[in-house]
Amino acid sequence: MPIYNAPLADMKFILNDVFNADQFWQSNENLAHVDSATAEAILEEMAKFAQNVTLPLNRTGDEEGATFSNGAVTTPAGFKEAFKQYAEGGWIGLAADEEWGGQGMPKMLTVLADEMLFATNPSFMLYPLLSVGAGMALNSYASQEQKETYLPKIYSGEWSGTMCLTEPHAGTDLGIIKTKAERNEDGTYNITGTKIFITGGDHDLSENIIHLVLAKTPDAPAGSRGISLFIVPKYIVNADGSLGERNPVGPGSIEHKMGIKASATCVMNFDGAKGYLVGKENEGLAAMFVMMNYERLSMGIQGLGASEFAYQNAAQYATDRLQGRSASGVQSPAKPADSILVHGDVRRMLLNARANNEASRAFAVYVGQQLDITKFSTDPEAVKAANDRVALLTPIAKAYLTDTAFQATLDAQMVFGGHGYIREWGMEQCVRDLRIAQIYEGTNGVQSQDLIGRKTIKCGGAFIADYITEIRDFANSLDADLNFIKDATLDAATEVEEVTKYILERAAESAEFPNAAAVDYLHAVGLLSFAYMFARIANAAKAKDGDFYQNKLALAAYFAQRILPEIDLRIAKVKAGAEVIMNFSEDYFTSQA
Repeated sequence: MPIYNAPLADMKFILNDVFNADQFWQSNENLAHVDSATAEAILEEMAKFAQNVTLPLNRTGDEEGATFSNGAVTTPAGFKEAFKQYAEGGWIGLAADEEWGGQGMPKMLTVLADEMLFATNPSFMLYPLLSVGAGMALNSYASQEQKETYLPKIYSGEWSGTMCLTEPHAGTDLGIIKTKAERNEDGTYNITGTKIFITGGDHDLSENIIHLVLAKTPDAPAGSRGISLFIVPKYIVNADGSLGERNPVGPGSIEHKMGIKASATCVMNFDGAKGYLVGKENEGLAAMFVMMNYERLSMGIQGLGASEFAYQNAAQYATDRLQGRSASGVQSPAKPADSILVHGDVRRMLLNARANNEASRAFAVYVGQQLDITKFSTDPEAVKAANDRVALLTPIAKAYLTDTAFQATLDAQMVFGGHGYIREWGMEQCVRDLRIAQIYEGTNGVQSQDLIGRKTIKCGGAFIADYITEIRDFANSLDADLNFIKDATLDAATEVEEVTKYILERAAESAEFPNAAAVDYLHAVGLLSFAYMFARIANAAKAKDGDFYQNKLALAAYFAQRILPEIDLRIAKVKAGAEVIMNFSEDYFTSQA
């Protein structure tokens, strides 16, 4: 069976040494209940759960899959018991407000807990993940009565949540959804329509499922301005909180997918189902985006978890696998061959994965810290600055982390050679399961368009300029013995600054330019972000003794020399412009000539 050892030492290093989490928490009265000892205890308990409960269910869940019969979904063997244990452990409400039965833990801690679950069983993780997202949307926009009715049950795991956006004809363009919401005299609505790709749309893990559904009222304005959000429970909730009759909503089928097969991805039919308006009519998209932005960061964490899992297994395999001899001479004379770790290309693949893992973990905690400021800070200026930073970095967290992670899983599979293609080793499942993270919650191409369009061009580059200022200030504070990462980071900051100015100029001249440049620009900003993370990692490690810390410096140097130079390629592709892409006629793509 594949192995997984939670990277607790690195997680604690990132929290305690790189980001001084204890000081950050204790300086905020709303986070004073959290300290490093509590955080470490939580991570250690999650590590036990991930390694002992969800990891053993990963392959069996993939082989059995979620099943659909007689209008209901059944999860694979062991999932129901694992979900009950997870819920009873308080994990679903780890970051939720104490008012609703949560523990009020900061995001910079929960991203690390989430990583371990994504590493060991992404299909399982998606069930509680959707509940947490639904809870966040309700906590932000629902009425007090709705919060009191639904949130304690969701965070306890008695009920679960979904988000129902996509329709057969409407994915990214939600403004053209057809699901209808017709008002009733009692203030409720009848919801009619079909939603597809609904994660956890039906299952046997909880007593009730609370669907958050986007729909349009008959007199709604056209486009996204006419979208409203509704609570549509699987079972109607009575006035006393007990469950009543079955609502006419249910799965028509489940999708047969490339990966995450134990996660039920449902086609959901709403046949005049009773729904309850969240907030005001025509303002539903803002509420749903609270949930979607949470999920987008989580998809980046899914990538990190998969990449860490793949790296650990590939590194162990490379250590054990004997094949050939070192180019510099025999390294293991007592054995028939040397381990494949003597080969530079194997090391390249493993080091690429590990470097991206450690930078991704630091970046996830950094974004988590910004989210904590938006939620817990009492300083309006700090909250605004953090909101702007989150807006800028969310598409990078989703797209860059999953792009680099997917490449890492492919490289890890390659380290195994032919065995990487065989199911028993776990690598092919890892590749299949992770692929969706680049696609759902807005494809990575859409994330790139969001970064270059809404988060850069629309604000005249203000968000990225503030970010670059922070990066420069930090890099300039480094001692001379860290010039190897200091200079690399400063150079990358200048390159991104200059290409951003170029983008702003070209976007004013060509409407097609931003879309053509978007993915390469996102990767350039992602590379700069990882350089920034390694600058922080190196600074935290430089004064400490021991191989653990010296290896951090060595990995930072590897990143600077072997990965960061890709930024020049990305910028060159940005500057190539849109014409070479757009000059092909549409007929060309279906023509054989």
